[in-house]
Amino acid sequence: MMSISAHLQCLAPCLTTTTLRQLSRIIFAILAMTGRVTMLGISRWAGKGGSYRTVQRFFYTAIPWAIVFWLFFRRHVFNAADEYLLAGDEVVVPKAGKHTYGLDRIFSSLYGKPVPGIAFFALSLVSTQERRSFPTMVEQMVRSEAEKAASKAKAKGKKQQKKRAKKRPPGRPKGSRNKDKTQVTLTPELLLIKTMVQKQLLLLNGLFSLTYLLLDGHFGNNNALQMTRQCGLHLVSKLRYDAALYFPYDGPYRGRGPRRKYGSKIDYDNIPDKYLQQTSVERDIQTDIYQVQMLHKEFAQPLNVVIIVKTNLKTQARAHVILFSSDLDLPYDKLIDYYCLRFQIEFNFRDAKQYWGLDDFMNIKETAVTNAANLSLFMVNVAHRLLADFRQYNPRCGVLDLKAHFRGHKYVTETLKLLPEMPEPVLLARIYDQIATLGSVHAAKPVLNSS
Repeated sequence: MMSISAHLQCLAPCLTTTTLRQLSRIIFAILAMTGRVTMLGISRWAGKGGSYRTVQRFFYTAIPWAIVFWLFFRRHVFNAADEYLLAGDEVVVPKAGKHTYGLDRIFSSLYGKPVPGIAFFALSLVSTQERRSFPTMVEQMVRSEAEKAASKAKAKGKKQQKKRAKKRPPGRPKGSRNKDKTQVTLTPELLLIKTMVQKQLLLLNGLFSLTYLLLDGHFGNNNALQMTRQCGLHLVSKLRYDAALYFPYDGPYRGRGPRRKYGSKIDYDNIPDKYLQQTSVERDIQTDIYQVQMLHKEFAQPLNVVIIVKTNLKTQARAHVILFSSDLDLPYDKLIDYYCLRFQIEFNFRDAKQYWGLDDFMNIKETAVTNAANLSLFMVNVAHRLLADFRQYNPRCGVLDLKAHFRGHKYVTETLKLLPEMPEPVLLARIYDQIATLGSVHAAKPVLNSS
């Protein structure tokens, strides 16, 4: 408990003494407990000072989580010699009830269909040296009734338009005008992300600079790119496999009218060899990597495109992935590496759901839901810091070993209360170390002061 309290002292500027003490008790309970991480479960493991009423008070207290995340990251994670990238992604939490704040039908990639649940968008700082992601901000994504109605009307309109649509004649419609593609109307989702990114940049306060925002293929469009550029960052994302990309036109000028902008459309089965950057073969799979500056008619600016083509040398089956960035000077190897690092945020979501209660909480009010989601992702950073201490004595340990250690200390502490007198300090230390290894995946004798 002392080590947890010591690690949380950096949060004193933004949390009251009472809230900080409650957070310390709750973190200890989550580390030690088994079963679902709910308010009732936490109160059963928190011990003295962690009653159910106290846990309730904590979850219904407004907490500046963005500052909490940042202060903890700056004190316990930040490395001045490291390079950090900003990554963002959405996580869906299925909910069976009907009264949870923000409840909606949301598409879940895990289920492959829309499910009743709530959604959160998280930003994280990704270390290029440690190759780990550290959550720094979490916001719930809530659609208003007007947005839901507009979405339904748009879907219905598309169906009706598709039924009575006639094939449009070739060429540009008469009377149409050029549009400034840099002037876009951001969706509520992009407005939320833009606000979060700007808030994160303000929190950095010049401690280090960020250049790239990593987003998945859902944001491989011009609106997301313009939103990113408005924040002063470059976007690294993915395009659809059938994206209509064009080479810049480099032919002669016809002598009249505007100069031609778009050249030939790319054929993904016959990409010119001059753009080939790397070829490798592993287990009969040939991987060809191409890099080229391309144009897309929906984007306002040229794109730095990297195409990864994989060919089965036995069957000649082909598949390709299209990555892109708004930074035209980013080398292909870094672009691929940065997009791969984006996936680290998915491991944050996995740990938060598997160990820290992101899938378990039963709160329904707005403040309580916000605190539950932020606490579960904050535990990802806390566990990383505690494991750094833990691995000095047990380099192979993981989250299960960490939880087994704190659970063992909880058992020993409760057992010692039944004894008429306390054992000698040397024997007491041996008892703690012996019991703390029970249930560990990688048994060792760590020395962590958690009582």
